[in-house]
Amino acid sequence: MIKVAIANQKGGVGKTTTAINLATGLAAMGWRVLLIDLDPQGNASTGLGVGPQARERSSYEVLIGTERLDDSVLSTRVPRLDLLPATQDLSGAEVELVGLDRRTHRLADALDAASQRWDICLVDCPPSLGLLTVNALVAARHLLVPLQCEFFALEGLSQLLQTVERIRTRFNPELSILGVALTMFDRRNRLSAQVAEDVRACLGNAVFETVVPRNVRLSEAPSHGLPALIYDLRCSGSTAYVGLARELLSRLPALKEAA
Repeated sequence: MIKVAIANQKGGVGKTTTAINLATGLAAMGWRVLLIDLDPQGNASTGLGVGPQARERSSYEVLIGTERLDDSVLSTRVPRLDLLPATQDLSGAEVELVGLDRRTHRLADALDAASQRWDICLVDCPPSLGLLTVNALVAARHLLVPLQCEFFALEGLSQLLQTVERIRTRFNPELSILGVALTMFDRRNRLSAQVAEDVRACLGNAVFETVVPRNVRLSEAPSHGLPALIYDLRCSGSTAYVGLARELLSRLPALKEAA
């Protein structure tokens, strides 16, 4: 199973939107996908139509060790896409994890003990670099970074890359950057184009060619409990995520052997 963490410690960069729609796109292409919601806000769960009342078991119990991952996963309305939901209990998980054995490897251990019925696992991380995100980076083989096309996003990217190097050194030497996805691109704003150019100059081929534009339909879809790809397949945001999923898929065959 390929394990990809979707992380950026800066909030509001389209991270959860990227996780939901990439998971949907990959499932539509025939991949068996597991999406893990590791954000206490639970937005990925809500965006897939899984309300709080349906989250009897969650990623919190899996991390703490009171439930098995296989017993906590829910099916979604998207064929071949399963979800490990999140609840607000995750807000206190970082404090509880400090006192547990292998506190940085809890998610990795849970995934290792799970059945191998999925081809790929995507982990939607919280907007921080705390223990929850560290767990995701230790468990994952690859990192996908959604990056908003604005100036401050570049500073956040630098901090994230430093964290990745520390994770590689201390816990997970196999962690690599799968790609940086440029999001919320405003074609009317010259700054967006400048930021995109700077990121490509810095990271080269690590940056996906597909750029996700600002799009109101992407914002509306979660309120209906649907991925944008189902809510409005023809909108510019959905079209971009279909392209991003295809681009991601083109990189995965080479990764499958190393996963």
